[in-house]
Amino acid sequence: MQKLHTTVHELKTSLCKISDDLFEHPELGDQEFRSMGILVDFLKQHDFEVETGLVNRETSFKAVYDSKKSGPTIAYMAEYDALPVVGHGCGHNMIATMSVGAGIALSKVLDQIGGKVIVFGTPAEETNGAKVPMAEAGLFDEVDVAMMVHPGDVSTESGESLAMDAIQFEFFGKTSHAAASPEKGINALDSVIQLFNGINALRQHVTPDVRIHGIITEGGMAANVVPDYAVAQFYVRAKERTYLNTVVEQVKQIANGAATMTGATLKISNYELSYDDMCTNQILSDQFNKNLHQAGETVIQPAKKSYGSIDMGNVSHVCPAIHPYIGFGQPGFVAHTTEFANQTITETGHEVIARGALSLALTGADVITQPNLLDQIKIAFIEAQKK
Repeated sequence: MQKLHTTVHELKTSLCKISDDLFEHPELGDQEFRSMGILVDFLKQHDFEVETGLVNRETSFKAVYDSKKSGPTIAYMAEYDALPVVGHGCGHNMIATMSVGAGIALSKVLDQIGGKVIVFGTPAEETNGAKVPMAEAGLFDEVDVAMMVHPGDVSTESGESLAMDAIQFEFFGKTSHAAASPEKGINALDSVIQLFNGINALRQHVTPDVRIHGIITEGGMAANVVPDYAVAQFYVRAKERTYLNTVVEQVKQIANGAATMTGATLKISNYELSYDDMCTNQILSDQFNKNLHQAGETVIQPAKKSYGSIDMGNVSHVCPAIHPYIGFGQPGFVAHTTEFANQTITETGHEVIARGALSLALTGADVITQPNLLDQIKIAFIEAQKK
């Protein structure tokens, strides 16, 4: 659709300026007030109706353009949180502008083709992703397809991610003089050490996709005082949520055993929200790939094996969704680095923004104007949920 090409071309300068601004002023998760304001103002300039502060997350938003004609609802996810120290080393400044650009471009043809477009502002993907409570609150129930695209070293198809639980173990013991009266103490740190030992023993008996990794955040203040309080935090991941739940229960039993061994008491909690596995809708993914080629990408590689976790996974269990990667053309280029952040404001980074926004917009228009495509997408979604 030529109108989309023209509109993205016209928007490119503004989108790149916004992305560069977010780069210059990085904000951590749930603190993205400036970033949110810039994105929301730009959407309002293009006649979107905007609501902020969804699901008790102050920096979230929902921007809607409704043609008032029947048709599918297309949603784009905007992420705009940065990382400590390295700033936008994951390229969320680009993710935000590609989704906002796609939403605005698609809105310019909706009065002709029908349907609705929503741009969701989703804070804190790196830590406590807002897509999780958004999904739980039913915000994506009205959505026919949800899309976003992430910058990367090379372009790859939308694939999988691991389901993840973030679990905190607090052990409570009793202080005592570690040399004079050790028998009168209950060592909470020993409980944490036994927890690590037990988890290490468990690794032999889980499937290869499982990842369990943790740290000790508190373990005592002085070597001659028996620690009465110790804390460990773990990420536990697995390919599928159902199996993850089994592994998490095993880890919790190990923690209970560690407390029993030392005489400590135990409190278990989640210190961040849980992410579900990403379930890519293959029909929607194939259509996006066609449009990414049309937008100028020459090579799209198969999805990489992923051991990370994303809150887009939760969205993908509510409605058909994709999370592909669009590349800088630099194989092996590592994200979550200052070098990656700096790449987002280069001419190459700016070209990627335009290409990504156009591909998302074209795919949204295809879903609206090709009823058979949407039927196939929905059938694939239903079949995936049965598995």
